[in-house]
Amino acid sequence: MSLAPPRKLRLGVNIDHVATIRNARGGDHPDPVRAAEIVASVGGDGITAHLREDRRHIRDADLKRIQDATDLPLNLEMAATDEMLEIALAHRPHAACIVPEKREEVTTEGGLDAAGMHNRLQPFVSRLLDAGIRVSLFIAPEERQLEAAMRLGAPVVEFHTGEYAHADGEELAVQLKRVADMSALAAKNGIEPHAGHGLTYENVQPIAAIPQLAELNIGHYLVGEAVFVGLEAAVRRMRDLMDAAR
Repeated sequence: MSLAPPRKLRLGVNIDHVATIRNARGGDHPDPVRAAEIVASVGGDGITAHLREDRRHIRDADLKRIQDATDLPLNLEMAATDEMLEIALAHRPHAACIVPEKREEVTTEGGLDAAGMHNRLQPFVSRLLDAGIRVSLFIAPEERQLEAAMRLGAPVVEFHTGEYAHADGEELAVQLKRVADMSALAAKNGIEPHAGHGLTYENVQPIAAIPQLAELNIGHYLVGEAVFVGLEAAVRRMRDLMDAAR
């Protein structure tokens, strides 16, 4: 069943790196919960938070505080581990996005190998869905990975846009077409496509213009811009650029 193009492209704001700054010195400031409240006040559509194995930014206690602070849906990014599954089942976020995770990486470096990990991922997807949590798989914009997501029964995929974000010249058009083609194929097969990673004011509009995309998740860039202009202004500008692209 094909999905109709969404009327509005949603903006999910990843607040991980507010917590990264907090954790650099310990203590409670700056508080990622305050960031979530600001995002809600300026028309953000959701909050994304990645609870990593090493707790390098978001902490366990942050999750409930974020959920209590706003009515925005929480998208919990998580690795496919028993520990993270139990945390997700305890907190019941609106959505859980399963991502690859390596302790040594600075940030998520690529998409999940859903095709190669089918048997491992299936029980995680099933248990999250049974708990009423919307499951998303963070994958490369590749047909093989999308087909795996379909077999796993994931209602949502988020396409990793890192290769697009780092491309230039003719390669930029190639990478944009990959995301556009896979977004159309996902929607045609009843899967809601999202996108994220490396998106900025300068490169977001071609991605935002892809009609099938329902949501963009953007974090590091917005937190970086907030250092100079404030989080409210940073989110508003991204929202305006996304709306103009549609």
